[in-house]
Amino acid sequence: MATTAVRDQAGGGKLRAVLGLFKLRIGFVITFTALAGLAVTPGAALSAWQTAVLAFAVLVSSAAAGAFNQYYEHDLDRAMARTRARAFVTGALRHGPAWLVLILALVAVSVAAAWVALNAWTALYVFLGAFFYAVVYTVWLKRRSWMNIVIGGLAGSWAVLAGSAAADPGLGAVPLTLALVLFLWTPPHFWSLAIAFREDYAAARIPMLPVVIGDKRAAAAILGSTCALVLASLAPVGFGMGAIYLAAAATGGGHFIFRAWRLWRLPCRRTAMTCFHASLMQLTLVLCGAMLDTWL
Repeated sequence: MATTAVRDQAGGGKLRAVLGLFKLRIGFVITFTALAGLAVTPGAALSAWQTAVLAFAVLVSSAAAGAFNQYYEHDLDRAMARTRARAFVTGALRHGPAWLVLILALVAVSVAAAWVALNAWTALYVFLGAFFYAVVYTVWLKRRSWMNIVIGGLAGSWAVLAGSAAADPGLGAVPLTLALVLFLWTPPHFWSLAIAFREDYAAARIPMLPVVIGDKRAAAAILGSTCALVLASLAPVGFGMGAIYLAAAATGGGHFIFRAWRLWRLPCRRTAMTCFHASLMQLTLVLCGAMLDTWL
């Protein structure tokens, strides 16, 4: 019985390692943005199985990109306290080319499923979401430029467009504006995290903005970009979104701006993490507000 218990514990640890490798929490957020893009797009209603395929395609492609990120960055993860417990660093999972085959297969399956069940535009946006995170951000930019997360932020925007294109490939003003919101949301979200873990990024020689220009100037950039984000998040009201959306976007945006202002006044780990969590609240309220405003 003791041997069985040890075996079960080892199996559970392996499963947790695999689930952590695919960054499923991020994948579920990305999937939710795709469903929000679908919700705000007028057009023929998708069947339940088509909606399920959309969610599957976005989640699997995001998971594949997340796994590639950890595969490619296992050397950097070793240098950062925040990421030293990741599976390829600890040896819980063996770092080998078989993972690349699996990752490519998952992307191919997700893109093919979106193409067959929905349309070619949805499939293209599903692919671009994975490509921007795995290649543009992880391979091309992260180690080279402080603009890494700015351009890499497009990865989330493609998910919104994938959801919208599933209902109508001719993208309307509201989903395009929500895609812009996702693009503008990513820098202040990750720069807040980068202030909290600046020493980690510096040790790994990753040119995140706080490492390049210091916490105070980075906090000013966060405040400015947060204000731009909140203004953009209010734009859908001009394209037909109603009071529910306006209340949600204004509440989340006001809170995010306040926390960004506090971070600018006193840049430190505590205020950075508070700002980081405020960004999550703001995005959640915007997406939920958009969906509820459409449905009710």
